Amino acid sequence: MNKVISFLKKIKRKIKLLKNQRMSRMSPTKYEKEISKIYKKRIGRDINWENPSTYTEKMQWEKIYDNNPMKTTLSDKYLVRNWVKEQIGEEYLIDIYGAWDTFEDIDFSTLPNSFVLKTNHGSGTIYIVKDKNKIDYKKMKEVFDDWMKMDYAFYTGFEMHYSKIERKIIAEKYIETENDDLQDYKFLCFDGKPYFCWVDVGRFSNHKRNVYDLDWNLQKWNQSEYGNSLNPIEKPKNFEEMKEIAMKLCKGFSHVRVDLYNVNGKIYFGEMTFTNGSGFDKIVPDSFDTELGKLWNLDMTKKNKYGDSNE
Repeated sequence: MNKVISFLKKIKRKIKLLKNQRMSRMSPTKYEKEISKIYKKRIGRDINWENPSTYTEKMQWEKIYDNNPMKTTLSDKYLVRNWVKEQIGEEYLIDIYGAWDTFEDIDFSTLPNSFVLKTNHGSGTIYIVKDKNKIDYKKMKEVFDDWMKMDYAFYTGFEMHYSKIERKIIAEKYIETENDDLQDYKFLCFDGKPYFCWVDVGRFSNHKRNVYDLDWNLQKWNQSEYGNSLNPIEKPKNFEEMKEIAMKLCKGFSHVRVDLYNVNGKIYFGEMTFTNGSGFDKIVPDSFDTELGKLWNLDMTKKNKYGDSNE
């Protein structure tokens, strides 16, 4: 059964890779049209490209017209570490054991028995190793070879800032947590200020999401169809410190999501996300899509499409 599942996953990856390669050859002049089709299917309405007002609309505009190189640097899970170190200090960084250009370059004999292997340019490209002696190196190589070929700008819908990331494979410390569920805290920020924090639980089983304001009041809105956790989630004792970190890291950006981990009172930086859900996850109820859009002061005067000749 395991061999069948592994084979099916391999086929699924190959299909995604072929689709990704086809999308990457598309002319930038077609980006708006393709995004509009996906948006209509996922969100259920047309995009007003000339005057986007909702949160999900504004994200579509930003994906192809806000060509800010900092978005590429800070979305790079390797390069962002230097920036985080400068902003808040390296004590908030998860230890890494190395970074390599290809899977063949990795010397596994230098790695501890447990670690996390991931790419620096993608989403969900994570391989958790709890016992190095049980690694199927052939299978792992196949997975990472496919991941490293993928241009994640075209994976979920034209998140163009991912395309320029110089691809690497990173090994970092495996953080032990209860129930193998690394609880993360995602701060949604606008104009250099965090407004909301949501917590994902059961991501690998029964994914639920609670959205809180910064006073830890459960909000009436959510993203996609996750729904709230059945059990209340306690506010971390060092939540004020987490808010301060999010405030420092989001400074200078009209919109960004700052992801942090909190493990037994120890805060770790997770990642910076500029295209939350690629703007294709519904805000439920829909009225809050408009309310979140009001918080985002999108500067449309800086229109500069990825792929333009003047880039």
